[in-house]
Amino acid sequence: MSLTVDDRLLERARQGEVDDEAFVACVRSSLPYAWTVVSDVVDRMRAGTDGFADNLTPPPDEQARGQLLRVLASDAMRGALERHFGVRLAFQNCHRVAAFAPGATKRHAAFVSPRAQLLNQSPDRIDC
Repeated sequence: MSLTVDDRLLERARQGEVDDEAFVACVRSSLPYAWTVVSDVVDRMRAGTDGFADNLTPPPDEQARGQLLRVLASDAMRGALERHFGVRLAFQNCHRVAAFAPGATKRHAAFVSPRAQLLNQSPDRIDC
């Protein structure tokens, strides 16, 4: 299961739409490692000058790796985080999460290109 959803939030979802604030809170509490990684790259992106920051540190274990995969593979979760932080997120391999400022379209396009994916490969990332 991707998220731990409390009964009140589940009931709200059954009744109709759930706002981003409630959904993001659920993601934050359910996937704390993923939240920390995304928050960190966003903070570093905002502190920098080129509208970009990424995470190169592999997750400490399979549970953490799974959190990153779940949060970034889900359109709903990724979209909610992008709206919450006001950024565009990208993902390579099993742990390279990147945040881009809205205007960093060329940098984002280069990061998500097939060339960048191929150049980001290494033997130690075969099973990630």
